[in-house]
Amino acid sequence: MNSTTPSPPAASRFLTGLLGAPIAHSASPAMHERAAAALGLHCHYQLIEVADAGRDELRMLLEGVRRLGFAGINVTFPYKEAVVDLLDELSPRAALIGAVNTVVVRDSRLIGHNTDTTGFARAIADLVSPSPHGAVAVIGAGGVGKAIAFALAGLGVDELRIFDSDAARAAQLAARLDGQTRASVADNIEHALRDVAGVVNASPVGMLPDVGTPVPDALLHAGLWVADAVYSPLWTPLLTAARASGARVMTGRELAIHQAADCFELFTGQAPSIVELGMAFDAVMAKRYAAS
Repeated sequence: MNSTTPSPPAASRFLTGLLGAPIAHSASPAMHERAAAALGLHCHYQLIEVADAGRDELRMLLEGVRRLGFAGINVTFPYKEAVVDLLDELSPRAALIGAVNTVVVRDSRLIGHNTDTTGFARAIADLVSPSPHGAVAVIGAGGVGKAIAFALAGLGVDELRIFDSDAARAAQLAARLDGQTRASVADNIEHALRDVAGVVNASPVGMLPDVGTPVPDALLHAGLWVADAVYSPLWTPLLTAARASGARVMTGRELAIHQAADCFELFTGQAPSIVELGMAFDAVMAKRYAAS
C-alpha cells in the first residue's frame, strides 16, 4: 500500500479541506487560501466537521472526497489513525508512522501522507539541535504523537519517553519506533520528564475549551525546552508555565505553518510562501484574541 504520489495536474482552482472535530478554530482555511492567492491560484478550503464518525461514515466521507473534485484534504483529531486502512495507498512515511494527516486525490485514488512529521522536524530543529543526545518526553501517542516521535527520531534524538493515558497505545508507538531510536513507555509524567532535555505535548490537553496542562508546573525548569502541538490557544497553560520557569518554548504556530506548507505542495504541486502562511495564521490568532 506504499506509493510515491505523482505531481498534480496543472490547475488554477483547487478544492481542499479538513476532516475532524472540533475544527471551528482551525487556521487552515485562511492559510491555504492566502497561500494560493499569493501564487495566483484560487483555493477553497472546506471545513468538514463530523464528530464521532464510525468506520462506515468515514468511508462514505472519503468517497465524497474522491468523487466531488477535491485535490485532497487534511485529517485531524480524532481520525488520523482511523482513516489509514480506508485509503488506496500510503506514502512510505505514513505507512511507517501509522497515521495520516493529508489525503491526496490522484487519478481517483486516495493517497495518505503525513506532513506533521516533516513540518514538526523543521519547526523544532533549532530547539533540538543543541541537545540531540538528551532524552525527550513525548506526551500523547495518538496520530500527532506518532508523527512527532518519528520527527524527533529523524533529527537524531537518541531516546524518547512516551507517555499516554492509554498505556497500550504508548507501547504500540514505542514498538513502531524500534530501529529508529530508543523508545520506552513512561508509567507517569514524573517518570517521563526525569532528566530529559525536552518535552513535547502531542495530546489535546490544553486545547480550548480544555484549560488543563499535561505537566505539573513543579516539573518545569530552565534547563528544559518545551513544545506544544496545540495552537488554540497559542499560549497554552503548559507553555505559559514553562516560559515562567525559564524554559525555552515553541508554540504550535511553527508546526501549523510548516505542515500546511508541505500539504499545500502535495495538493497543488507548488511550494507556498512560508511568510504568507505565517501572516495568515497570525491574522487568525489576532482576530481570535481580539474577540475574546
